[in-house]
Amino acid sequence: MSRFLSSRLATLEAYVPGEQPRDRRYIKLNTNESPYPPSPAVLRAVEEAAGSLNLYSDPTALRLRRAAADVYGVDPEMILPVNGSDEILNFAFMAFCDSRTPIAYPALSYGFYPVLAGLYGLPRQEIPLRPDFTVDHRDYLGLGHPLVIANPNAPTGLCLGLWEIEEILRANPDSPVIVDEAYVDFGAESALPLTKKYGNLLVTRTFSKSHSLAGARLGFGVGSRELIADLTAVKDSTNPYNVNAMTQAAGVAAFGDNGYYMDNCRAVAATRDETARRMREMGFAVTDSRANFLFVRHPEISGTALYEQLRDRGILVRHFSRGDIEEYNRISVGTPEQMEALVAAAGEILRKH
Repeated sequence: MSRFLSSRLATLEAYVPGEQPRDRRYIKLNTNESPYPPSPAVLRAVEEAAGSLNLYSDPTALRLRRAAADVYGVDPEMILPVNGSDEILNFAFMAFCDSRTPIAYPALSYGFYPVLAGLYGLPRQEIPLRPDFTVDHRDYLGLGHPLVIANPNAPTGLCLGLWEIEEILRANPDSPVIVDEAYVDFGAESALPLTKKYGNLLVTRTFSKSHSLAGARLGFGVGSRELIADLTAVKDSTNPYNVNAMTQAAGVAAFGDNGYYMDNCRAVAATRDETARRMREMGFAVTDSRANFLFVRHPEISGTALYEQLRDRGILVRHFSRGDIEEYNRISVGTPEQMEALVAAAGEILRKH
């Protein structure tokens, strides 16, 4: 680092995204992208929008907010489009957290939460999971300070029921509750309807997983008008044109083709469940994931060895080095053909091992 970096950031541990190697063609099951392409309508919309790249995008993203409102069943004023859901999380940490009170989140969850807390110098309360990796919602009752929960959680894929989310909201009426629903479309119950009932709820969504737009960078925050007004002020003070014109056009078209994407999500979920069944038959421990990935370990081979040997065979999965999950790998769900290749490779590795 340079000598000019603020001392406040000297110990910052940056988020480490999944690897994107270019040395060969891989079956890429490490970053939870959709294995299916955008709909033809989205591709046409992007091509049309490209003709106006000399102009700024609409800073209010009004057409996109209206399209989202029709699908999400809320008012457009309750929606803020953003450059990927990481941006809405960033805005929320800026807007609702300070150095006087901690931000709470599960001790094993999305790695961006501690990164944002470190970036803004926030105290944090990392709440342990149960031994089976489930989140105990009772640990979040009456905290009295901001909290964020990924539902389904990452990297486990496990989720809370809507009634548990509502209990957390009722027990923290004076604190913002952020529910990160990056993976909700693959089998969990969304808290979006509760945004009309609880003024302290912010739901975050991404189009990277369920809507095949990881490369376009599109996400949403959904909450009360007052919460969204706060976040919009932060957005306009940092990056008013945060969602580019082609991404806005892609998002509008994707909402118009929402049935296509929900069919894809159901296909991914079916492939996930079939792959989980086959891996359990091979002796893997597999969590009951409701996301577009599996979280697995095998008692006869280390997590590191499995990751490395799959990589040698041209299959990328995600391995985490932290001690409590180092025996596990997170495997994105691809097409049935990709998952067949994964199962075959895993079987070969186990036989040789």
